[in-house]
Amino acid sequence: MVDQEKAQAAIKMLLEAIGEDPNRPGLIETPKRVAQMYQEILAGYEDNPQTHLAKTFEVENNDVVIEREIPFYSLCEHHLLPFFGQVHIAYIPNGKVAGLSKLARLVEVYARRLQLQEQMTVQIAEALMEYLHTDGVIVIAEAEHLCMSMRGVKKLGTKTRTLACRGVFAQDNADKQTIIDLMMRP
Repeated sequence: MVDQEKAQAAIKMLLEAIGEDPNRPGLIETPKRVAQMYQEILAGYEDNPQTHLAKTFEVENNDVVIEREIPFYSLCEHHLLPFFGQVHIAYIPNGKVAGLSKLARLVEVYARRLQLQEQMTVQIAEALMEYLHTDGVIVIAEAEHLCMSMRGVKKLGTKTRTLACRGVFAQDNADKQTIIDLMMRP
């Protein structure tokens, strides 16, 4: 839970630090709006991935499940700037599957925190292994980072792709490559 009072005071101080007058008409409500925004976009700290993966459905086969192009928005923990993109998930059930919306909710749990893309990718994969007890999982995240696009090197449109493989996919094998190809196919 974001401490609204502290967040508002911090934003007011930031406005002063950059030479703005926090009491001018356009900025009077800004500290309150920004504090409320952080409450919303950092709500993942209040959420538990196990909650979303607890409801499962029995399946008779263990064929691969792939869900692609799950959109996300997150904040880089180094610069507090957004990064955004898509997550692709593939997993081999172990007699049970999660509802498809639960995979999107799982992504949100980790995206709505101060984050590193590399860390988020691993967290999603490990949550699927731990709470869904899959035989194997592949998570691919691809994102544009505003800390790289609008500042620093200023390379607009550059995308970063991260990969986490667990279980049977942790070994380098043809099945793993086939699944990755399916996940990334346009």
